[in-house]
Amino acid sequence: MRKTNLCSLLLVLLLAACSTTTKKENTTDTSPFKNRPQWVQEAFKTFEGHADNMLVDVLKTGKTPRSTERGLKPSRDWTSGFYPGSLWYLYEYTGNQEWAKKAQQATELLDKEQYNTDDHDVGFRVYCSYGNGWLLTNNEQYKKVIIQAAKSLCTRYNKKTKTIMSWNPNEKRDWKYPVIIDNMMNLELIYEAYKLSGDESFKDIALEHANQTMKYHYRKDYSCPHVVDYDPETGNFRKMDWNNGFCDPKVAAWSRGQSWGLYGFTLMFRETKDPKYLDFAEHIASFLLNNPNMPKDYIPFWDYASPKNPSMRDASAAAIMASGFLELSQYSQNNKEKYFQVAESILKTLSSSDYLAQVGTNKNFAIKHTTGNYMGGSEVNGSLSYGDYYYVEAMVRYLKLINNQPLYQ
Repeated sequence: MRKTNLCSLLLVLLLAACSTTTKKENTTDTSPFKNRPQWVQEAFKTFEGHADNMLVDVLKTGKTPRSTERGLKPSRDWTSGFYPGSLWYLYEYTGNQEWAKKAQQATELLDKEQYNTDDHDVGFRVYCSYGNGWLLTNNEQYKKVIIQAAKSLCTRYNKKTKTIMSWNPNEKRDWKYPVIIDNMMNLELIYEAYKLSGDESFKDIALEHANQTMKYHYRKDYSCPHVVDYDPETGNFRKMDWNNGFCDPKVAAWSRGQSWGLYGFTLMFRETKDPKYLDFAEHIASFLLNNPNMPKDYIPFWDYASPKNPSMRDASAAAIMASGFLELSQYSQNNKEKYFQVAESILKTLSSSDYLAQVGTNKNFAIKHTTGNYMGGSEVNGSLSYGDYYYVEAMVRYLKLINNQPLYQ
């Protein structure tokens, strides 16, 4: 009896030890971020739940999410790169190879977009997906896709206007060569292609586009309309116009557009170290932070100048702005703490129940109260894939900074 009891006791202890070992293995912390505030951990857990639930439909349909209003769209949609990019950020946050596999599956749905020359959005499609994948894995195939996508994007460059045409000419809108402020974001793809290939023409195009945007797209107060049109024959500036934001291009300051500019000129300083881009980004920052119509929580209205429904928020503009401010805080000599604190405040607000949807709700999108095109009545006060993307990007950037890690190697 004693021998039997002893054997039983040893067996129980052995099973308990195995159970403890298994538990430790299942909860191994693979994240590179050891300093993770509780609110950040909870927000990422929620974001992971949404992303995982969304993946089921993505793999079933071969499409990626655009918005709560429009659902999933094929790879040619301008938003197709944001969901794969979000998965890459989850891999970066967790260090878990399962997220890398999921990100790879979603990214490769966009393979043909490297050859897309129909509009400027190849930058959003390819750099947010393949670009993030390249930075995290050094996958040689991703490198080839980035270079090819940049070649496709640069087919839309005009030597006379010295810009990349965003959309094709439109007689009804009297657009001969429309360029939108969003196009600044695509310069990241072109610059990466330059660094990977050594082709100087990529760098030249990025510089010229940024310089022309500084010259013609901005007003004296460093606000901008959505659209500027050029004459492709002479290269001359024709007019400011709108497609998003308020319909008066003389005063419109579409909030997401202002965030695109802040982010875009900040990345141009990162790539060139030319102080004129840093100075320009800080002027845009000043316009935003000193704007009398900026809410106290820094979640901007859909347009800073609109008299129409000024209470309608756009959380996607806030997410982009937060990400831009976090990077700008690393370059600014005088406003480092201010930019960081504003970004941190935005992220805490977006991570609250007012803006971050519970898992299993909101059609598996994370950030609520985003506005696509208010005047167009499209995707108003819903959720947008790019709102989710720039939120998780900003969260990863925030973790890097509080863990004393560089934003870029």
